Amino acid sequence: MTNNDILRRIRYTFDFKDKEVVEIFALADVTVTLEQVSAWMKRDEDEAFVQMNSIELSSFLNGLINLKRGKRDGEQPQPDVHLSNNMVFQKLRIALNLKAEDILEILELANFRLSKHELSAFFRKPDNKHYRQCKDQILRNFLMGVQLKLRPEDQTEYQD
Repeated sequence: MTNNDILRRIRYTFDFKDKEVVEIFALADVTVTLEQVSAWMKRDEDEAFVQMNSIELSSFLNGLINLKRGKRDGEQPQPDVHLSNNMVFQKLRIALNLKAEDILEILELANFRLSKHELSAFFRKPDNKHYRQCKDQILRNFLMGVQLKLRPEDQTEYQD
């Protein structure tokens, strides 16, 4: 999944307008314009499309955490230069305040089954022997499950 795909799916799931996306970036102390957001939302084949980098997506996810959980005291986390699916998954888990059981239920909404042990491997440090890389399919199913949970009236898969 590209960074743009992830942003589009989150925006759709939470029904954020472009202005709200700009405000979420501001919660992470990052300034973006409505034009930037619009360019990120375009389809890949559109000539106005702009590829979102990892720092930008990480900043958005940090802002989403601040929106959903409140800003923590002290220094704010720096955006990640290299953003893996595991890190995206972890930031969404934090933002939505999800426990393992909640995530497993969300994945089941998308007809995807995973054991608690498989799930915990995604949230370990990369140097841990039980660490497992989160593949696009798992992140896509998680995002779909969140969408189905938060927008139950919309039972069709979101098309990028």
